[in-house]
Amino acid sequence: MHIRLEMTFAPMSVCTLIILCTTLCATFPSNVTTTISYAEFTNQTVPQYYGSDDNVHNDSFKNTSRPNKNTKTPKVTTILSLKTENLDDYTDKNLEKTILSRSRDENLSDLDCPPLGLESLRVDDSQLQASSFLRIGLGPHRGRLNIQSGLEDGDLHDGAWCAQYEDQNQWLELDAQRPTLFTGVILQGRNSIWSQDWVHTYKVQLSNDSLRWTACMNGTDEAVFEGNQDSETPVLALLPVPTVARYLRINPQSWFINGTICLRAEVLGCSLPGEPEFRYVAGMHGNEALGRELLLNLMQYLCREYKNGRERVVRLVKETRIHLLPSMNPDGHEEAYSKGSELSGWALGRYSYEGIDMNHNFADLNNIMWDAQEKEKDKSKVSNHYIPIPEYYTSEDAFVAPETRAVISWMQDIPFVLSANLHGGEMVVTYPFDCTRHWIPQENTPTADDGFFRWLASVYASTNRAMANPERRICHYEDFQQHNNIINGADWHTLPGSMNDFSYLHTNCFEVTVELSCDKFPHASELPHEWENNKESLLLYMEQVHRGIKGVVRDKNTGAGIADAVIKVEDLDHDIRSALDGDYWRLLNPGQYKVTVHAEGYFPSVRRCYVGNEPRPTVYDFWLIKTPRQKLREILAKDKKVPKDLQLRLRTLRLRKLRVSTKAINHRRAQQQKSRTVQH
Repeated sequence: MHIRLEMTFAPMSVCTLIILCTTLCATFPSNVTTTISYAEFTNQTVPQYYGSDDNVHNDSFKNTSRPNKNTKTPKVTTILSLKTENLDDYTDKNLEKTILSRSRDENLSDLDCPPLGLESLRVDDSQLQASSFLRIGLGPHRGRLNIQSGLEDGDLHDGAWCAQYEDQNQWLELDAQRPTLFTGVILQGRNSIWSQDWVHTYKVQLSNDSLRWTACMNGTDEAVFEGNQDSETPVLALLPVPTVARYLRINPQSWFINGTICLRAEVLGCSLPGEPEFRYVAGMHGNEALGRELLLNLMQYLCREYKNGRERVVRLVKETRIHLLPSMNPDGHEEAYSKGSELSGWALGRYSYEGIDMNHNFADLNNIMWDAQEKEKDKSKVSNHYIPIPEYYTSEDAFVAPETRAVISWMQDIPFVLSANLHGGEMVVTYPFDCTRHWIPQENTPTADDGFFRWLASVYASTNRAMANPERRICHYEDFQQHNNIINGADWHTLPGSMNDFSYLHTNCFEVTVELSCDKFPHASELPHEWENNKESLLLYMEQVHRGIKGVVRDKNTGAGIADAVIKVEDLDHDIRSALDGDYWRLLNPGQYKVTVHAEGYFPSVRRCYVGNEPRPTVYDFWLIKTPRQKLREILAKDKKVPKDLQLRLRTLRLRKLRVSTKAINHRRAQQQKSRTVQH
């Protein structure tokens, strides 16, 4: 549903950016919402990037147009969000079938889906719409089960939604805000001392975009549901076939002859897992320019092929939240670009504005974890995930680039599942860990998920035309073909503070590094060929975000999603956590697994989960029951905040401090650049 383009461009490329945005936006149909937002990142001059047409960026690196070295303007991080609203032309039928068959196979009832929360107010007023209403006090926001009216009719707090017109075209609409398995509706009449209004019969309609609606069917006929015979008795109607959609409408067909169309309602449904978050990052080393150009071209390709209806791209865009960061180090790229592709040498532009190699600049969490394991006799007590950033790393004086800090903040804000970091100078895909134990220069240092990481690396390497060519020569002096063009990062050379290791240990995200070409800064004329080398690899790697298991962790009593629940797979010493709404995605190779989910204040839940060979996840939801102690704590706490997991609190506090110190560093950098400009 979203393609998120995270671009760190320098200011002089704003006109280029406008051209890019215009090109991208023009490729989408009218039902796509496009938004562009800017956030201050740092100050500096701007490089230009390759020119572009509809297919590839293939103008010369040695463009005669040069940036003005004396011009200093704020650099911006630009986020171009492309949101497709029309979901009706592609619905994951397999997901719906999987859920329904799983409920039958496991003797679970989809009718156990909880209320979505009209009565409890979990459903916000903004999620309720209506065809019409008599007055504001009888608006759609009052169509909630068991809502009570004021003492007098006609005030702002009447006891139902009531339509303005008495015909069969009236409706009350719920936006569940995400794909939901709807299973039933509970209907009630109007709460009033003076009036008697209720609905006798009604129909139900479902939609994924609120524009095109599908009637709920009972066999070959449109289903008509029995409503109320009085104002107060709730009546439950179950859908003949539980159905996945985002929107649901209640459409009254008949009503009390001496009254009008009024109702209060609750809707039953199970929220389905949302879309997994995927990211590509390029340009960490500014002189390694190919990744930057590939991502810019990938943006155009996805937009163009989505518009053309290419099934593979449509599915990928609609099922995945895609984030593309083409230039993590635009300062370095500007420096390399100023010399041109052949004259920039091997290292010019590698480092940040402060001279920092961002490939070593993330917090070294590996040694924190390994040191803790060596000190602790019971290894199970040592956290294997969500390891907090160390205190020293968050200070203003820490040798951490603002770009690194910004990317860490980005990682914290979005629950990424899968990523790849695009580099250049070799032809190989490396996977974690990148850092060896005990500072050994070179040693295979696998993660708990070594098998899946090897799969990820192989997916990219085996489908890359250049890497997979058995007749290609080695780039420099190392023959990676003997390893099928993949290698454990630490087995190549130890690299403490890598983004791959940090992603794995601090977040839920699995990440590999792709070394794209022998030439770090290839000539623009080579870009069409390089795009063809990498196109299939880029697409296929993105599709791997849909492997393994996914689902929602919920409270058994309320049905609400549980954030920060720990998902533990037996015999894999690396856990992940559920996102804000209780969603989780656990990447796994095919096989059977024993999965335990636990959260603070809940009894753990254990399930046997199966992962097939198909490139789509198996859905497993977990329902957790609160412990008596937790219930007591909540009673005692009342309106006070119940303390959260200490590790999560520490993680949040460190991030807050990191952001504060980053602002100070950005201000200092701006002052330094200003003084340099004055001196020149």
